[in-house]
Amino acid sequence: MRAAHLSPLFLIALAAALLAALPVLSVGLNLLVGGTSDTWTHLSQTVLPDYISNTLWLCLGVAVGVGSIGVATAWLITMHEFPGRRLFEWALVLPMAMPAYVMAYVYTDFLQFVGPVQSALRARFDWQHGDYWFPDIRSLPGAVVMFVCVLYPYVYLLARNAFLERASGLQEAARTLGMGSWRAFFSVSLPLARPAIAAGIALALMETLADYGTVAYFAVNTFTTGIYRAWFSLGDRVAAAQLASMLLGFVLLLLFLERSSRGRARYHNTSSRHRRPVGERLSALPAVMAVVACGLPLFFGFVLPAVLLLKMALIEGDAQFGARFVTLARNSFVLASLTAGIAVFLALLLAYGARLSKSTLATALNRLVGLGYAVPGAVIAVGVLIPVTQLDNWLAGYWIKWFGYSPGLLLTGGVAALIYAYLVRVLGVALHTVESSLTKITSSMDDAARSLGLGQGETLRRVHAPILRGSLLTAALLVFVDVMKELPATLVMRPFNFDTLATQAYTLASDERLGEASTAALAIVAVGLLPLIVISRQISLSRK
Repeated sequence: MRAAHLSPLFLIALAAALLAALPVLSVGLNLLVGGTSDTWTHLSQTVLPDYISNTLWLCLGVAVGVGSIGVATAWLITMHEFPGRRLFEWALVLPMAMPAYVMAYVYTDFLQFVGPVQSALRARFDWQHGDYWFPDIRSLPGAVVMFVCVLYPYVYLLARNAFLERASGLQEAARTLGMGSWRAFFSVSLPLARPAIAAGIALALMETLADYGTVAYFAVNTFTTGIYRAWFSLGDRVAAAQLASMLLGFVLLLLFLERSSRGRARYHNTSSRHRRPVGERLSALPAVMAVVACGLPLFFGFVLPAVLLLKMALIEGDAQFGARFVTLARNSFVLASLTAGIAVFLALLLAYGARLSKSTLATALNRLVGLGYAVPGAVIAVGVLIPVTQLDNWLAGYWIKWFGYSPGLLLTGGVAALIYAYLVRVLGVALHTVESSLTKITSSMDDAARSLGLGQGETLRRVHAPILRGSLLTAALLVFVDVMKELPATLVMRPFNFDTLATQAYTLASDERLGEASTAALAIVAVGLLPLIVISRQISLSRK
C-alpha cells in the first residue's frame, strides 16, 4: 500500500466515510439476516410492478424536466445579456426554498374542483360538473411537475458554475475558430459541462426517489411509499429493507451508467482565466423569449406558490403564531447551519482523500456515502437509531459504573444523533458537488505544489480550496436548504419537545389544516430565502 493510502488525511476521510455509511449498511444487513417475509411475497405479487413502473416514469420525467430547464436557464444567464438577467441569476434558485410536499398541497388547493381556477372557469363559461375536462394534479404527471419545479435549481447551479469556469477561455477559442453560438454550445461548452449537469440530475433524481410527502399525497405508489407502508404500517422490517435495497439499486444503476458513458474522458480546466465571459446581447424577440424561459420556472416554482401560501396565511393562518415560531425558526436554522458546515468539510476530506489515494476502496466508500441521499429519511433515522442507541446504552452502563448514576440518553436525547442522521442523508449532496469540481483540477497542479514543498494539507488549503470556493459555497447552499425542508428524519430522531418548522407544517397539513400549515410553510421559505440569496450572489461575485 502506497504512503498516500496511510496519510492522516486519507485515514480521516476513511473514518468519516465509514460513519456516514454505517446506517446505509445497517439497512442492507437487515436484508441479509431477515430472509423472505410474507409481506414481501404479498407485495411482489400485487403492488411491486406498480412501484417499479411508477418509479421509472417518475425518474424519466424529472430527469428530462430538470435537465432541460436547468441547462437552458444556466446557458441563458451565463452567455447572454437580456433585461432582468441579473435578477434571474440569483432568483432562479429560490424554488429550492419551497418543499415539494408544500407545493403539492398548494397546487392541489389551487387546481382542485372547488379551487379558484376551476371555479373561475365554470363561472366564466357557465359549465357544470362533467361539461369539461381538467387535468388531475394528483397524479403521476402532476408529481413530475412538482418535482421539476422545485428541483431544477440543482442542475442550474452546477451547470452555471461549469459554464462560468469554461466559457471565458474555451468558448472564446471556439468563436475564434469560426463556430457560431449554438455550435459552440453543443460542441464545446455542453460536453465540458457534462459532469456538472450529470451530477445535478443525479442529485435531483435521488431527491425524487427519497421523497415521501409528495407521492403519498398524490397517491402515486413508488418504492418510497412502499417502504413507509412496510415499515411503519405493516411493521415488517425485512420487507422494508428489501424495498430499500431495490431503491438503492436504482441509484447504483444511475451512477454506473453515467460514469461508464464518460469512459476515460477527463474534464480539467487548464485555463487560468476565470472572469465572467462577455455575454451576447439579445434584442427584440430573442430577449423576450429569454425572459419568458427564465421567468416561467421562477413563477411556477416560487412566485405563485409563495403568493398562494401568503394569501392562505393572511386569511386563516396559525392561531399560535408568535414566540413559538421564533423558537421553531431558530431550531431549524441552527440545525441546518451546523449540518451544512460539517457536511462541506467532510465532503472535501472524502473527495480529496480519494484523489490522493487513487484506490478503489476510497472510491467505493464515497459511492456508498452518496447513496444515503436516495434512502428515505425515516429509514436512515431507524438505521441511525440502532447503532447509536446501542452506543448510548454502552456509555450509560460505564457512566453508572464510574459515577454511580445514570446520565440518561447522551446522544439520542439531544440533537447530536439528529445531526448525524442529517449528515447521512445529505452528505451525498455536498460530495457530488465537490467531486464534480475537483475532477476539473488537473493532477499537474498537485505535482507543482509538491515540487514547491507543500504537503497534502497545505496543498488542499492553499491551492484546491480557493479554486473550489464557488463549489463549496454551492454545496453549503444545497445542504442548508435540504436540511431546512427535511421532514421524515426529523419526525423520528428529534428530541422530546423539540420541533422544527418542517414538523409543524407537516403536523397541521396532515390534519387537513392547510390554512394553518401555511404559516409554518412560509416560515420555512422565509428562513431559507436569505442564505439562498446571499450565497448565490457570493458565488456570482466570486466568478467575476
